Amino acid sequence: MTDTKQPTIYLKLKRDHPTFFAAVDELGKTVRTEGPLDEKTGHLIQLAAAAAIRSEGAVHSHTRRALETGVKPAEIHHALILLTSTIGFPQVVAALCWAEDIIGKK
Repeated sequence: MTDTKQPTIYLKLKRDHPTFFAAVDELGKTVRTEGPLDEKTGHLIQLAAAAAIRSEGAVHSHTRRALETGVKPAEIHHALILLTSTIGFPQVVAALCWAEDIIGKK
């Protein structure tokens, strides 16, 4: 992933706190290899969690990462609409809008 796709504040924090970001990156790599789920499934789970906690930035990030691993926009949409009975229709629509912010740039 190129840094030009990241929000300015993210890039500033990454520049100002490189050790912290290296640790976070390493944690992410480690948890992805600790079980039987494939990378695409892992990204869809993280996307769903981001939608559930109502984090626009995390939905953007996990949508971007999912697309980079080959997840199709229709799979992202389906993962989010599956949450309707859990997090509610308005929140699903918000998450879909946030995901489209990224999908629309591809």
